[in-house]
Amino acid sequence: MKDKECSPASEQKTEAACCERKKKRSEKEFKSLMNRLKRIEGQVRGVEKMLENDAYCPDILTQVSAINSALNSFNKELLASHMKSCVVNDIREGKDEVIDELVTTLQKIMK
Repeated sequence: MKDKECSPASEQKTEAACCERKKKRSEKEFKSLMNRLKRIEGQVRGVEKMLENDAYCPDILTQVSAINSALNSFNKELLASHMKSCVVNDIREGKDEVIDELVTTLQKIMK
């Protein structure tokens, strides 16, 4: 199954950009991203248990650092997919405003 282009979800504009457009992902991409999120969810539950069990602070901090790293890896995979599909397709269609959107997104995630 090939990725479809990002497309407007509705004609009405809303303030939240995430609500304006959608992307149909391939089954492979979807499974990969979901697997990453499920692992991260498990890591977060593990930190909760560590806290409940009075684990030593540096041990918890180490696990939180691993979660941050996993989230960064998730972002890298999703960003690469976005650039290879949505951004490229929009530029080909003459929608250069996608570059400003990408810059804004990168500024948000690189804080």
